[in-house]
Amino acid sequence: MTRELNVHVGGGFDALQARVGDALRRHQDGEPVHEDHLTFVDWDAFARTMTAKRLELLRYLHRNPQESVAALARNLKRDYRRVHEDVELLTAAGLIAREGLALSTGYDEIRTVIAL
Repeated sequence: MTRELNVHVGGGFDALQARVGDALRRHQDGEPVHEDHLTFVDWDAFARTMTAKRLELLRYLHRNPQESVAALARNLKRDYRRVHEDVELLTAAGLIAREGLALSTGYDEIRTVIAL
């Protein structure tokens, strides 16, 4: 089973409310609802978070869960401080899962919807 994270960029509160309402209706109809969503308020917020280096980090971490930030920095051949900053930001955004020092992504793909 593919684990996916649905990332929404923009769309406002109405779009969020519609997603929650739809999931609630499906649940009430007896359909199992297991969805993970992450919403960025606008393109600027998304672009500040999802840089090329951070996407590279997420892809690596998906294939190779790490025991620590230090191990991740070493394996990516990047400066520890920069990797630590990236990990902190991506963890706060919900894109990296941490268990103790260990790091993983927790999903197989990210599906992104950008509101126009």
